[in-house]
Amino acid sequence: MAKYSYEFKKQVVEAYLSGEGGYEYLAKRYGVPARSNIKKWVRNYETHGDKGLMRRENKINTLLKRSFLL
Repeated sequence: MAKYSYEFKKQVVEAYLSGEGGYEYLAKRYGVPARSNIKKWVRNYETHGDKGLMRRENKINTLLKRSFLL
């Protein structure tokens, strides 16, 4: 299973939300083998915002950084 960066997922989600195409079109355009990945990214983004696109390890690192900055 391929891992995609936050930046890549955000780019694809923004393309979808701006109406550049549907899941299948964007999957082909960006080389994502399964359109269901894009559907999941969009759903996660709409539910959780930017955090919904981060991998678990990135979420943990972000939370740790914030706790040290407080």
